[in-house]
Amino acid sequence: MFIDYAEIEVKAGDGGDGAVAFRREKYVPKGGPAGGDGGNGGNVILKANQNLATLLDFRYKRIYKAEDGQPGGNSNKSGKSGSDVIIDLPVGTIVKAAKTHKDIVDLKNEHTEFILAKGGKGGKGNSNFATPTNQAPRYAEDGKPGESRRVILELKLIADVGLVGFPNAGKSTLISVISEAKPKIADYPFTTLEPNLGIVRYKDFNSFTVADIPGIIEGAHEGKGLGHKFLRHIERTRMLLFLIDISSENYQKDYDVLMNEIESYSEVLADKKKLVAFTKADIADEEQIKKLQKTKLKNYNGKPLIISSVTKFGIDGLLDELWKVLSEPE
Repeated sequence: MFIDYAEIEVKAGDGGDGAVAFRREKYVPKGGPAGGDGGNGGNVILKANQNLATLLDFRYKRIYKAEDGQPGGNSNKSGKSGSDVIIDLPVGTIVKAAKTHKDIVDLKNEHTEFILAKGGKGGKGNSNFATPTNQAPRYAEDGKPGESRRVILELKLIADVGLVGFPNAGKSTLISVISEAKPKIADYPFTTLEPNLGIVRYKDFNSFTVADIPGIIEGAHEGKGLGHKFLRHIERTRMLLFLIDISSENYQKDYDVLMNEIESYSEVLADKKKLVAFTKADIADEEQIKKLQKTKLKNYNGKPLIISSVTKFGIDGLLDELWKVLSEPE
């Protein structure tokens, strides 16, 4: 099961209290202060892990607490610091404050670590408070409480190419042909209910990743259909590949609706490099193919490609064009 959203609570460890103690030495009836410092509380640390692909674990465990620091002891012995809690998250996870929804950290690179909640500092023992006028202080400092936070975890796939199209436009079939990914495929809308990521092996040992995402419907930027669940996953892609069903009655309208949803959701997304391909060329006759080869779309500078994932017509040319765009400087 692919889970791309979760909410958790974290609590760092509290600092241990400082100790009040005095030296007990033979022939020294009134020894000086010897209370040790308390240990620091453990931190809650986030770590990006390339081997994880979902936030499923956080459906079952939602509270994470680091260990408290131990109190100080006699003879100036410091208390042991609490152990940290390390939470592994998939690369591409954005962590947000639950109340404000403001971004806290973006774990977009593997091995990135971030202290989400800092442990409380241990209190000082009474040995720290001795002065010429108060040589036997009978007080120590309490440990500080550790930070606590409630956060939202939001996973966004990181891919080179994001497939954009209406339900049943042929995205799943295409990714199953050009990569090793095996998404569920059927001839009805919303077969794909969760993202799939495929690695495309290209010439001369090159490769790039393609994200097959649930199809867009009109109003997706407002959360309709699979809405934001879809759109968040193409935010990180380097380019977009628009797939338009060759049997559509109005290619321009299809492209305009798709672009409107992209632009309404994110200006950054709308500015990404794009390619357009007409899919399912295997159901078109030769005359229709010739007509499509002359088709131009307003607000799209390139010439739409024509492909069939079933017969693999135009697939090599599509991969060449994708690689050409990906090879261009950012």
